[in-house]
Amino acid sequence: MDKKSEKATLHQKLETVISEMVDKELHLDDALGEFQKIYLETAMKKYKGNKSRIAKALGMHRNTLHCRAKRLKIHKK
Repeated sequence: MDKKSEKATLHQKLETVISEMVDKELHLDDALGEFQKIYLETAMKKYKGNKSRIAKALGMHRNTLHCRAKRLKIHKK
C-alpha cells in the first residue's frame, strides 16, 4: 500500500469503493449485501467463528448474527 492510501480516512476509502460501485451501476441492495457478507466473514475469521464474541464485537444479538449469516449464506469455515 502506498503512503497516500495509508493516510486516507475510512470515509475516503469507502468513497473510492462506492464510486466504483456506482460507476458499474451496482444496485444498492446488492452492494449492501456484499458489504455485510464480507464484514461478517472477516469478523468470523478474526474471532475464529465464535458467534458470541462476533456478535458482541459487532453490537448485535447472537441470534441476529446467526439469522443474518444464514440469509447471506455464510457458513463456518
